[in-house]
Parts: sequence; C-alpha cells; structure tokens
Amino acid sequence: MAQIALPASRRSTSTVSAKKWLGALPFFLFAILFLIWPSARLMIDAFLDGQGRFTLDNLAQLFQNQTIVSSYLLSIQISAVTAIGGGIFGFFLAYSVTIGGLPKPLRSMLITFSAVASNFAGVPLAFAFVATLGRTGFITAILKNIFGVNIYTAGFNLYSFLGLSLTYMYFQFPLMVLIMAPALDALKKEWREAAENLGATVFQYWWHVALPILMPSILGTMFLLFANSFGAYATAYALTGGSLPLITIQLRAQIQGDVLHNPSLGYAMAMGMIIVMAVSTIGYIWLQSRSERWLK
Repeated sequence: MAQIALPASRRSTSTVSAKKWLGALPFFLFAILFLIWPSARLMIDAFLDGQGRFTLDNLAQLFQNQTIVSSYLLSIQISAVTAIGGGIFGFFLAYSVTIGGLPKPLRSMLITFSAVASNFAGVPLAFAFVATLGRTGFITAILKNIFGVNIYTAGFNLYSFLGLSLTYMYFQFPLMVLIMAPALDALKKEWREAAENLGATVFQYWWHVALPILMPSILGTMFLLFANSFGAYATAYALTGGSLPLITIQLRAQIQGDVLHNPSLGYAMAMGMIIVMAVSTIGYIWLQSRSERWLK
C-alpha cells in the first residue's frame, strides 16, 4: 500500500516547531530535575513516618504543635508587612521613574539599581545592614555622636521583627519597581487627555481611571512580594541567628538540627510552605491576567 507523503510546507513547519521545542528542552529538564521531582518526593515523604509507613501524624502536628503554628504566623506577618510596605514604597518610586518625569539617566540608574537590589539577599545583605544599622553601625554611630540620638535606647533593634522587616524591604521594593514600571508606562496618554477634556482633576483621573486599571497589577505584585519574603531563609538566619523562629528556620531545625531532628515533620512543614507560596503565585498570575486586558 502506497504511503502518502506530506507536503513540503507541512514538513518544514514541523521541523521549525521541533527546533523551537528543542531550545526549551534544557528549561524543562532543569524544572523536572530541580523543581518537580524534589517537590513530588517531598509531598510523598510528608505522609511517611521514620520507618517509611503511611501516616497523617506529620500533617496533624502542623495544626497541633504551637511552635510550628507560631512560626507560620510569624512568617505570614513579616511577609504581609514587607509586601504591603514594599509595594506602596515601590509603587511611588516606580511612578517617579516613569510618569514623574525623572531625567532618563537617573531613570536608567534607578532601574539598574532595582535589578541588582532585588537579587541582593542572604548573608551579604545581613552583613550590610549590621554594618549600617547594627549597634556599632556607621549610621548608628553618626546619629549617636553627632545628633545625640541612640536608636537602640529609643527602642529600635535590628535583630527584631522591625529590623528584619526593614532588611527585607531592601529587596522587596526594587522588585515592585521592576514589575510596576512597565505597567505605568502602559497607561495610555489618551485616557488622561480624555479625562482632562471632561473636566476631571488629577486626583479624579487617578482615583476613577488609572488606579482601577493598575490595581490588579499592584495587588498581584504584592502577592509576589509576599511569596518572595515567605520563602526567604539566609537573610533572616544570618541577621537574627535564629532568634526569630520563622518557618524556614524551624524547617531547617527539623531536617538538619541536633535537637529537633525530625525529617518527616520537616517535609510536612515544607509542603505547607509550598501550598502558601502556590496560593500567592496563583493570585499573582490571576491578577496579572486581569490587568493585561487593559495594559496591552
């Protein structure tokens, strides 16, 4: 029986499509090896005890162990504070960079700084804040020796909830700037001109036109900032030495610690973190899809 040959155009299209997927192959391979497979193993191990038998005790302890519950609440609180604070401050900075009319060289400098600062975390960031706002930091010394103000006697403590939130803000608001700057640039001038022609003030334009359009992007980016802070570990551990029992620090203690060593419970804690971060990421994606309807 004779075989039917495909037209040359269809064969060339199939070849081009295969080449496009070939370029994405390293990404999918990386995602499977370092994201999907470890997450799947973690989900399975969360339902096993030390002898490899199925159990629900690990999940039950997530709700019954007050130390774990407090750690989740503390991480959620600091993530919410830094997401809202970084979102508000980052939005106004993004506004000044885009619509505010800053000179182009200054805009390029701020965008470059935001790209670098959003990835500056871990031990270097903790050391930078200790050298700046620690008990012997140079800003602390300047305030004390020149202005006679001792911020630590006034109640400030870099190694507390407030200090860690301030440290997290350093990489939170630049991320907000990077995401919101394109959204602000996408606001059409025709919308503002139409509002002005109809007699609207600047406040009325922003309240009734610009902010409703930008709100999905703003809230979606805050969801992303929440997830970004919730999963942070190295900065908090290097800065506080574990004195603030965030869920990431408690997770390390369960998996690698000498006292709280319980890997199965640690896997369950990690699964809870994945669920929280997945909800935040889904919220970001959903809100971003709504904002794209207007900002295309």
